[in-house]
Amino acid sequence: MRGEATGPHDWLDADAGPVVRPYTVTGGRVRPIGPAFDLLAFVVAAAPESTEGFGVLQPEHRRILGLAQQPVSVADLAADLDLALGVVRILLDDLHSARLIALYEPPASATHPHDDILKAVVNGLRAL
Repeated sequence: MRGEATGPHDWLDADAGPVVRPYTVTGGRVRPIGPAFDLLAFVVAAAPESTEGFGVLQPEHRRILGLAQQPVSVADLAADLDLALGVVRILLDDLHSARLIALYEPPASATHPHDDILKAVVNGLRAL
């Protein structure tokens, strides 16, 4: 007897757990083809869910496009999709290669805070 479907995925079974394994969702890939996406990078759907001419998208791709109608971080997408971060990065790479999403990386910090500032913050936190 099958359990009730749980979560946002129709392929989840409450008794057996996920029926489709992550490597199946990614087509057996374990790394994105392009550069890895930062956890804090923001993803935005490039067009209002217009996917004509891009072939058949998986349900996970469509869900990412739906969630990315407003800017959303890679970490939040992974949490909302209830998928491993590595899987989400590969799916994002697919969408980015198809030009269905835009990616905004956080700016890299050119300088690091001075050690005295960090020590003062730690001491202040300990005083709380």
